[in-house]
Amino acid sequence: MPVMLISIDMLSALIPFLLCFLGLNTVITLLGYWLIKNQMIALSWLVMALSIAGIYLIFRHQHPIVMMLAVIAITFTAMKIIAVAEGYKGKRLTLSFKQWLVFAGGWAGMRAQPFETLGGPPIAGAWPMIRFGVSRVAFGAILIGLAHLIVNLQLDHQFTYICVSIILLVGLSLILHFGFLSISAGMYRLQGVNTYLLFRQPATATSLTEFWSKRWNIAFSEMTSVAIFRPLKNKFGAAAALMLAFAFSGLLHELALSLPVNAGYGLPMLYFMLHGVLVLFEKWLTLRRVKFLQHPIWAHVWVFFWLVIPMPLLFHTAFINHVIWPLAGLGVGG
Repeated sequence: MPVMLISIDMLSALIPFLLCFLGLNTVITLLGYWLIKNQMIALSWLVMALSIAGIYLIFRHQHPIVMMLAVIAITFTAMKIIAVAEGYKGKRLTLSFKQWLVFAGGWAGMRAQPFETLGGPPIAGAWPMIRFGVSRVAFGAILIGLAHLIVNLQLDHQFTYICVSIILLVGLSLILHFGFLSISAGMYRLQGVNTYLLFRQPATATSLTEFWSKRWNIAFSEMTSVAIFRPLKNKFGAAAALMLAFAFSGLLHELALSLPVNAGYGLPMLYFMLHGVLVLFEKWLTLRRVKFLQHPIWAHVWVFFWLVIPMPLLFHTAFINHVIWPLAGLGVGG
């Protein structure tokens, strides 16, 4: 049956913790500009590690959803410092303090350069992005309503659990990834910032390489490319740097998906390491001019299979039960 995610009493009890989070995030954001200006990349990594540890200590006894959101938010703030410091490495910082604050506090992407034009004339394409985002939020809300309906039908438990979990994952992704983030991109374009969609028609990808680098969560690909792949490529080679980038993505997903529920450790990492190997395999096929992925049908089957079949590694049972179902206003799934 549907349940309230957070009661008034729970919210009141959370206020001190939320204030601690806001304080820590503010300090890191302010410190971040100084670190970027002085290109102190190594210290930026230390700040990230300490900030995540601090959030864990503050929120370790809170609801997994609260813990997850706090970890994700502080990680994104800290990673923006690293990504921007790397992005301006060896260059004059042309990003003002105000522009940094708006970028750090309101945009999910990792490239700060577009915010150098903040306050300029509106950029074309804003309203189509906003309309696209609103439609996805609406569609996602319909799917969550459908999930509630299926639960209330009291069908076979296993069927209900699998079906509803899939519907919830798709619905919540539509609301957040394709909805709110698209609306955010459109709103910033109205303020003169050349923002862009962070999720670009992922269903059209014909390879895992294309999916991860150009279609799905561009913020993540920007982050791993600037902060991990590029700095390590010359030292260890492209293949090793790519695997380390996927390992880093796995680590961040462990923090977001396993740490809040204190279970499933290693599974998200395994998912991303598997995909790192598969991307290298695709590159091997390309070098040997194997045309398997050039066939549109087989290419889509390949991508869909490797994204979906191992997905229980990424969204493991504990995360589904204690985050996804409650986040949609439902009790523990199974």
